[in-house]
Amino acid sequence: MADLLSLLTPDLLLLAAGLLITGVAAGILSGLLGVGGGIVIVPVLYHVFTGLGVDEAVRMHVAVGTSLATIIPTSLSSSRAHRRKGSIDDALLKSWVPSVFAGVVIATLWGTQAKGWVLTAVFAVVALAVAANMTFRREGWTVADHLPTGWIRQALGAVIGGLSALMGIGGGTLSVPILSACSYPIHRAVGTASALGLMIAIPGTIGFLINGLDIPGRPPLSLGFISLPGLLLILPTTILAAPWGVRLAHVLNGPRLRQVFAFFLFITSLRMIYALLT
Repeated sequence: MADLLSLLTPDLLLLAAGLLITGVAAGILSGLLGVGGGIVIVPVLYHVFTGLGVDEAVRMHVAVGTSLATIIPTSLSSSRAHRRKGSIDDALLKSWVPSVFAGVVIATLWGTQAKGWVLTAVFAVVALAVAANMTFRREGWTVADHLPTGWIRQALGAVIGGLSALMGIGGGTLSVPILSACSYPIHRAVGTASALGLMIAIPGTIGFLINGLDIPGRPPLSLGFISLPGLLLILPTTILAAPWGVRLAHVLNGPRLRQVFAFFLFITSLRMIYALLT
C-alpha cells in the first residue's frame, strides 16, 4: 500500500485530473457533434502534456498513441451497433483492407521515428482542412455520383489510413466527408467508418507501443507511447459523457454547434502552429 501511495506524486495527480477532463470533453463533443473522440482527445492531451512540462520531443507521440488505444474499444462497440442496423459496407471494407493497412503501417513506422513537431504539424494542417470542410461545405454537395474503383480507391484508403494513424484518429473524420462527397449514403458512411476505426487503431496502437519503449521523456506510467493513466481514465469517462452530449444535441442548434466545433479545431490548429514557430 505504501508503495502504491508513493506513486501518487503531484505530477501524476495533476496528470490524472487533466486526463479525466479530457475524457469528459471528448465524450460530450463526440455525442454532441458526432465526431470521433480522437480529433478531440489528441489536441487536449497535447495541451495537457504541454502544461505538465512533458518533453516536446515525445508529447505529440504520446497523445497520438494514447488516442489510438482508446479508439479500439470504442470502435468495437460502435461498429457492433452499426452492424446490427445493417449500416456497414463489408464489400468496401474488404476492398480497403490492403491499402488502409499499408497506409497505417508505413505512417506508424515513420511517425514514431519522426520529430515531435512533424506530428504536430500534420495534425494542425489536416485539422484546419477538416474545420474548413465543416464550415464551408454545402449540405448535399458531391463531386462524384459513386466512389471511384481501382487504384484511386486504394489510394484513398492509404491516405485515410496513413493520416489517421499519424493524427491518432479513427478514420471517420476523413472517410465520412470523402464518402459523402462521392454520393455515399451518410448512414452507410458513418457505419463503415466505425469499423474502419478498428483497422486503423489496432496496428497503429501496436506500432506506437513497440516503437515507444525505453524512449526518455514520456509521462509517468507510459507503456511505449501510450499513457496508461490516459487510457484508463479517458476511456470510461468518454463512454460515460457521450450520452450527455447526445442529450445536448437534441436541445441545441446542430449547424451552429458544428460551426463552434470547427472554430475549436481552427483555434487549436493555430495554437499548435504558433507553438511550432516560437
